[in-house]
Amino acid sequence: MAPQISLIVPVYKEEANIRPFLARAEAVFEKMGKSYEIIFSLDPSPDRTEEVILEEINRNSNIKLLLFSRRFGQPAATMAGILACTGETCVVIDVDLQDQPELIEQLYGKLSEGFEVVYATRRSRRGETWFKRLISHFGYTVINKLSDVKIPRNTGDFRIMTRRVIEQLRELNETHGFLRGLVAYVGFKQGFIEYDRDERFAGKGNYNRLTGSFKIGLNGLVSFSSRPLFMMSIAGFILAAFSFLLGAWYALQKIIGMNLSAGLSTTVLIVTFFSGVQLLGLGLIGEYVGRIYDEVKRRPMYIVDRQVNFTEQKS
Repeated sequence: MAPQISLIVPVYKEEANIRPFLARAEAVFEKMGKSYEIIFSLDPSPDRTEEVILEEINRNSNIKLLLFSRRFGQPAATMAGILACTGETCVVIDVDLQDQPELIEQLYGKLSEGFEVVYATRRSRRGETWFKRLISHFGYTVINKLSDVKIPRNTGDFRIMTRRVIEQLRELNETHGFLRGLVAYVGFKQGFIEYDRDERFAGKGNYNRLTGSFKIGLNGLVSFSSRPLFMMSIAGFILAAFSFLLGAWYALQKIIGMNLSAGLSTTVLIVTFFSGVQLLGLGLIGEYVGRIYDEVKRRPMYIVDRQVNFTEQKS
């Protein structure tokens, strides 16, 4: 019989967090009295993460492992786990214990109110730098202003979904697995709970502190909205009008014999300004072209090297 809850845990270089995480997660399921499976989606790691998981599989037959042929990244690993799970519901959570496994019971209980998705909203973010919080706040603001779908603020991938939502995610079949955006796009009735996020239990995060959040935000924006292209067109029209007016002003000065504008410095500023705008526009178009290029190739989001403790093969 299918388990009542599937727990999806993407991992990479997390050997110190596996056992503490399982101790807390298993205690939650025992308290709830629900059948479960725990699927670790593992990018090949240079440490002992794989060995630790295999040891835990020998101890608990409810634990499973998806091992990929190379590192495909957390979004792909998360989607692989979701599409491989067999549970009536699915919970996505990180292994570093910043998101508390004890909240699974609260998330599951919220489904009884008729929700298809229940996500966890962060009241506070212990252990995160002010720079990361600033980027996160700015990113959510921009995405929700420009995107065609609304992504809840202060949320990560930590959420519970019903089988109905899982099957809809399977139909999307997109190369860029931005889960927060995909779940928002699918829709259905969605609710939330609030919690205070803890500091990381052990080790260091695998995201770049400076560019990680920016990269995620850019992926969410480009994947779910074409409005930046429209805004770039508007900006181009405005700048072209400005250039026309500036040219008219120089022509007028010449006609009436005035010489009020600086020569070389003005020219340099104008050239560099418009060069920057052009490069920005090309970069933005490149992001969309890159997405199109990835999608038309139809390459798989991930390649599974090995599946451990699955009763049947998952694609």
